[in-house]
Amino acid sequence: MIQRDSSRTGTGSSRLAPRVGRSSLRRRWQLPVASPDPAAPAIELRNVSKRYPGLPPVTALDRVSVRIDRGEMVAVVGQSGSGKSTMLHVMGTLDQPTSGSVLIEGIDTSALGDDHLAAIRGRRVGFVFQRFFLLAGVPILDNVANGLLYTGASRPQRREAARSVLERVGLGARMQHRPNALSGGETQRVAIARALVHEPAFILADEPTGNLDSASSAGIMDLFGSLHAEGRTIVVVTHNEQIAAALPRQLQILDGRLEQDIRTGAA
Repeated sequence: MIQRDSSRTGTGSSRLAPRVGRSSLRRRWQLPVASPDPAAPAIELRNVSKRYPGLPPVTALDRVSVRIDRGEMVAVVGQSGSGKSTMLHVMGTLDQPTSGSVLIEGIDTSALGDDHLAAIRGRRVGFVFQRFFLLAGVPILDNVANGLLYTGASRPQRREAARSVLERVGLGARMQHRPNALSGGETQRVAIARALVHEPAFILADEPTGNLDSASSAGIMDLFGSLHAEGRTIVVVTHNEQIAAALPRQLQILDGRLEQDIRTGAA
């Protein structure tokens, strides 16, 4: 069986790589990485471009430079195809820039190989996607605990950590339910709990309310607001201008370029 992996050639193409086994993933997660610089921002992009080959080539990001300090809550906003999701993927090292540098807590990821990038993602980055990516037949307690599967923690330790974050996101009474027994808003809360369970340096959320009704969307954004109030760093990609306007900072992306960096003063 094969899975698609990001190319390291700098061309933006993809390659097909053998599926990595569980023991190999565990070794990756436990690789030693450089210590974070406590004085560095959570995320910094330095003159980052991302181009995909084709006729003509597509420039998804065009010389973007931005820093996001620890404890910030930021919206990345733009129309469909503007490059905002590419920017989030590059921030989280799911994709590599064609040129420029991505620093996570002062660690220059351009100098790292695939295994060390996987270790950084596993320890320092929490992802929340529009699609929930939960295992349908598995209780949500274990869906969240699986976020620690490759850490070396025992099953009781993983489940205890999962219980704690599920309580935090308001699902303490639903831990034994399976995803198909939950509402859309509750399911997204499970995905947020999974992103939190390994205590990441920051959370990257790609259209986290895109599949939700207005009431569920408001509940998810309230949850992100309370997590931010605890000092967490959160980046939310959204095309919803109302959601973006409610966040303290907006990065407006157009045709792969950072057009505006607005500090709204919103709480």
